[in-house]
Amino acid sequence: MDQTTDRSARTITAIRLGVGLLQGLALFLLHHAENVKAWPATQPLVFAPLVLAALAVPFVILAGIGALRRNSLIVWALGAAALAAYLAFHGVWRETTPDKMPDVPVFLAIAGGLFIAHHLIQPAQAERRWVARYPAYFDVTWMHGVQLALSAAFTGVFWILLYLGASLFKLIGIEAIQKLISEEAFAFPATTVMFAAAVQLTDVRSTLVRGVRTVALTLLAWLLPLMTLIAAGFLASLPFTGLEPLWKTRAATALLLTAAAHLIVLINAAYQDGEDAPHLILRWAARIAGVLLVPIALLAAYGLALRIGQYGLTPERVFAAAFVLVALGHAAGYAMAALRRDVWMKTLERTNVVMAFVSVALILALFTPLADPARLSVSDQVARLERGKVKPAEFDYAFLRFDGGRYGRAVLTRLKTDKNPEIAKGAAQALAWTARPPLDARPRFTKTTVYPTGRVLPESLVKQDWSLSEGDSVCVYPDNPCSALLLDVDGDGKEEVLFANGGTLDVIKQFPKDSWKKIGTASARCSGTDLDQALKSGTARMAEPVPRQDILVGDLRLGFTPFAAGCAVEPELESVLTRK
Repeated sequence: MDQTTDRSARTITAIRLGVGLLQGLALFLLHHAENVKAWPATQPLVFAPLVLAALAVPFVILAGIGALRRNSLIVWALGAAALAAYLAFHGVWRETTPDKMPDVPVFLAIAGGLFIAHHLIQPAQAERRWVARYPAYFDVTWMHGVQLALSAAFTGVFWILLYLGASLFKLIGIEAIQKLISEEAFAFPATTVMFAAAVQLTDVRSTLVRGVRTVALTLLAWLLPLMTLIAAGFLASLPFTGLEPLWKTRAATALLLTAAAHLIVLINAAYQDGEDAPHLILRWAARIAGVLLVPIALLAAYGLALRIGQYGLTPERVFAAAFVLVALGHAAGYAMAALRRDVWMKTLERTNVVMAFVSVALILALFTPLADPARLSVSDQVARLERGKVKPAEFDYAFLRFDGGRYGRAVLTRLKTDKNPEIAKGAAQALAWTARPPLDARPRFTKTTVYPTGRVLPESLVKQDWSLSEGDSVCVYPDNPCSALLLDVDGDGKEEVLFANGGTLDVIKQFPKDSWKKIGTASARCSGTDLDQALKSGTARMAEPVPRQDILVGDLRLGFTPFAAGCAVEPELESVLTRK
């Protein structure tokens, strides 16, 4: 190493340690201001942008120093600070009662957006091109990802050693170290300086970092055949099971998007920089997985569209729509890459770069007024109300008041003078709420299918107020589709109501004063039982001998288990649980 290179390395080390120290001091001062309730902590619209900028910008400098030209690094650091500050400002401003800090998604958006943007900028700067070659994107992004993980682990071990040392010295009566590390004035700067030192150490030993990256990606790549087999088996099963079991999970879109994300990561682990083709098994697994991404992403989009069509937009569904868009973009690009015969998965490179730009654009849209999920959801829900798709008595005014932020409150203020007196009354009441009212736990059983066919649920059960915190069946949640069976389980001459709950039947019994309570469950001994199908195709009866308390639904046998078995039993349940 010549003198010029050595001097440059020392300068970069000093700058990184200095940035870490300044970040720690800034975070300590902001935290102290919050503790003593001094400015800027007293002004949420100022405090939040300062905190987010202090958290985010140093990471840009730590990653960019030595890699970006000085002027470029200064401009990018200032741009990152402005972006983090504005997203934090909007995250606080949009709430009707601004808190000192925005919600967790804002933190994740800033971290994710800056990480993606930085790794679009640095390789392009290094190659002096608007769009760099794909191997440059791959090398810098994955290396910094491994650096981040190693630096975080290094900082964690640093604190473990400090606490260990403090405990050892405390054993011999010396408590100075424990007092020192418990001081916030030490903890903040020490953490950020050690993190900066770890970044510098991993940067100097970049060949070791690349080695760790190679090992990690190789291990991940060999999980791709397994994930591909799982995805193929799942899709192949759908023609036989239908989509209904998938929709019944009420989390189909989230599960499908999670599967798509795993496939995308594992495909990239196998492809890496594209310079060398991997093992034949991995090449075929990547091609098949690229094709399978299409139906998985389409199913996620279809499931989300069904929910939005039924119940309208919510902030969660807006975020899900953004994830679906990203998944569809990757699926289209990866499928084209998989079907090309001339080069192996080459289109993947362009897809990744394009979707990185799309992801940054989505983050900017979702966390600014442009496509704020709360704003879009409020507009959609109110439009459903005004079109008559939702009756005024059933409209969720609490959503506007407590989840719609500033946008929801503005709409409630407008609806308070609506021509429809029922809407005006609901809006006025919502504006007066200081806390979210309890949910209406009384089910309407409008989507409950009762067996034997032609029977109806007892009126006293329908009118009962249910406590949803006591392990009740899913049937007692408002408007939840399910099945119910009327059957005398305990042989007392009165029918119990058995609600289908996944692969089990929840047994609900009537007690004095028309009170219905859950007394147990009946479960099949085989997994994967389709109770709804069994109820449709067979008759139900108690098995012989009666003391076994088994229930036969067609050819399916379910064993009855008392709800309170092994625990203290309420007196009014005693006779039921001990009946022979």
